[in-house]
Amino acid sequence: LQKNSMQKPSFLIIGFELYSRSILQYYVGKYCKHLEILDSCENIQTAQIAIKKHQPQLLFLDIEMPYGNAFDLLEQVEEINFEIIFITAFSQYAVQAFNQSAVHYMLKPVDIDELILAVDKAKERIYSKEKINHAQILLENLSFGKSQKQKIALPLIDGFEVVRLKDVLYCEADDNFTCFYFLDGRKSLICRKLKFYEENLRDHGFCRTHRSFLINLEYVKRYIKGKGGTVIMQNDTQLQVSNTRKAGFLKQFEGY
Repeated sequence: LQKNSMQKPSFLIIGFELYSRSILQYYVGKYCKHLEILDSCENIQTAQIAIKKHQPQLLFLDIEMPYGNAFDLLEQVEEINFEIIFITAFSQYAVQAFNQSAVHYMLKPVDIDELILAVDKAKERIYSKEKINHAQILLENLSFGKSQKQKIALPLIDGFEVVRLKDVLYCEADDNFTCFYFLDGRKSLICRKLKFYEENLRDHGFCRTHRSFLINLEYVKRYIKGKGGTVIMQNDTQLQVSNTRKAGFLKQFEGY
């Protein structure tokens, strides 16, 4: 069922605890009046039926449910053609996976300001022409573990670009932006600070060697000693290693 831009985006709440679902429904009704509630489900089975019946534009999806979890549900959905706001108490690794895939998420307990922000972002995507399936990227990334087969969704001014981590050579800070340099010689200016990518890619073979550089250790060709030193990347680009990050770089590189 296609909704036009004059109608309220429709949503389902899917989660185990009745109290939590009721509280979330109350918050959404009070602070996000531009949404329309369709149903509330407590498990995978009822959620599958509701998704097929109502064809929602948005899911509020708790990670943990009886007899499975949110990812089990998504793998059983024929086509993920809706936005998802995950609700999670997961570890930092899972949050990294969410950030890489550019899906919306909220940590428990739900914060009102985070709820409003997540809903606004979801609504923007619902009404945009962007067709990237962020939830599918997340599912693929979780199946790949911490390998560089994972993908990352990079926010651009006019949408997103999806790339594989193994195609990223290094990243460079540019004020509030980050410039990604790729193996094929391309580069993209991304609307996020380098610190964001340092936090979300450090478990995937990336290392911050300088306040300006985040490198893919897979493509370090040579290291030249010095006060901090210099790394030479596969394309012969020379990048500085700061003195304060030298020990951390050498330790991570040795482990890698």
